[in-house]
Amino acid sequence: MSASEFQTALNALKRDPIMAFLANAFEHEITLSDRYEPDHAKALALLVVEQQVSFKAAFTIKQRFLKIIDNLTYSEILALENDLIQSAGLSKRKVEYIKNIYQHFLDGPKNYEVMNYEQIHNSLIQIKGVGRWTIEMFLIFVLGAQDIFSKGDLALINSIKRNYNLDPLSDADLNQLIEQWRPHNTVASLLLWRSVEQKIFYPHP
Repeated sequence: MSASEFQTALNALKRDPIMAFLANAFEHEITLSDRYEPDHAKALALLVVEQQVSFKAAFTIKQRFLKIIDNLTYSEILALENDLIQSAGLSKRKVEYIKNIYQHFLDGPKNYEVMNYEQIHNSLIQIKGVGRWTIEMFLIFVLGAQDIFSKGDLALINSIKRNYNLDPLSDADLNQLIEQWRPHNTVASLLLWRSVEQKIFYPHP
C-alpha cells in the first residue's frame, strides 16, 4: 500500500468520529512495514509464531527463531532437529506447522504477488497449521492488501467493543462496521490494534 493510498484511507475513515479520534492519535505511528517480510515462507513461519501468544512473547520467540534459521536454505531448515527449533520457545505443534510451510514452498514455486485473495486463500489453507487468521495477516502485512478485516482477531474485537461501546458485539453490528469502513478495513484494523496496544480508547460520555 502506497503512502497516498494510506492517506486516502485515513481521510475516508475520518468521516466516522471514532475513527477520526483514533486517526488523530495514531496516524503517524501505524505502518505495514514493521512486519513486512519479502520471503513468503519466512513471513508465514513468523505468523505461526504469533498465533495465540502475546505481542511481547511473540517478539522474543521470533528473534530466537530467526537466529536459528539465519542463512539456511528451506531444505536446511527442514533438516533441523525439531528440538532445536523448539528451543526458541515454540511448541512441538508449531514446529510441525513451520516445517509444513517450508515444505509447501519447496514443493513448487508460488507467486502470491499476482494471485487474487481467493487463490491465495485456497493455496495457503492447504498447509496444516495455516488458517484464516494467518492468511489474513499475510495479506495485510506481507502483500499490503487494503481491505482486510480479521473477524477471528481477539484484539480487534476487543478494541471495537471498547471504542464503539458495543459489548456484547453482535455479528450484525460487526458486519455493519466492516461495510462502513470498506474498502479501507486494513487501515481501520491498524488503528484499532494500536488503540489496544496503547490502551487509548474513544472517550464515550
